[in-house]
Amino acid sequence: MYRFLLTPRWVALHVVVLLVIPAFVFLGRWQFGRFEERSANSERVTANIEAAPVPLDRLAGPGRPVREDDRFRKVTVAGTYDPSHALLVRRRPQEGHNGYYVLTPLVTGAGTAVIVNRGWVPAGATADATPDVPAPPTGQVNVTGRLRLGETEESSGIRNRPGLPAGQVLLINPDEIGKGLPYRLVDGYVELTEQQPKPAAAPAPVPAPDVGSGGGLNLAYGVQWWLFIGIAVFGWGLLIRREVAERKAQEASDASAPQEAPTAAN
Repeated sequence: MYRFLLTPRWVALHVVVLLVIPAFVFLGRWQFGRFEERSANSERVTANIEAAPVPLDRLAGPGRPVREDDRFRKVTVAGTYDPSHALLVRRRPQEGHNGYYVLTPLVTGAGTAVIVNRGWVPAGATADATPDVPAPPTGQVNVTGRLRLGETEESSGIRNRPGLPAGQVLLINPDEIGKGLPYRLVDGYVELTEQQPKPAAAPAPVPAPDVGSGGGLNLAYGVQWWLFIGIAVFGWGLLIRREVAERKAQEASDASAPQEAPTAAN
């Protein structure tokens, strides 16, 4: 009755099912791994955002890379803005509009400074038009903001290119920006959230990161892949049962055919 399972057509089906099952197991485990990774990242970022601010020099300094675990940690730093070395970061949309981030070094003394992202301004009438940028406060200021890692092509997905207008960059990369400055830059940069004294006009604040569902979609996809395993096994068994039932019905029909023939002749 079950010899049909060894026919080429059925052997091909067995092979497909036996290949699909471990593939779905792998995909499910990968999605669960992504869920754990993103959930941990979401919890870490949320905790950093909600934590009380700490002095910048506790977490970063010239030649001291910002740790991954300190991303978005609130920090405080005091100094004087240097508008003569301000930069605009191109291709930074916000709320559906094209615009620029405004970077201004904050000189903290002793030949050191930190890049402060003071916020966002809309683009000008054309791509080459210089946008209207509010000036930073003069004199000593106290800055509070989110500590960010410097950007690279690999970390940001933004491809750098030469030939930009003077005073404009594509990446917030302290290592590259610092090459043209008369002081040493702290690693990473500060994303401004508040400052004292407050200026009369300022760029629009950069929104806090959206930590989202912490990988909830990955969890759903992982469950989905593993449900597909059950569907594949159930469908495999269902096809076998259906084939067996059809063969039994055919055998029963063949067995009853000779007994009905003489009756028909009479």
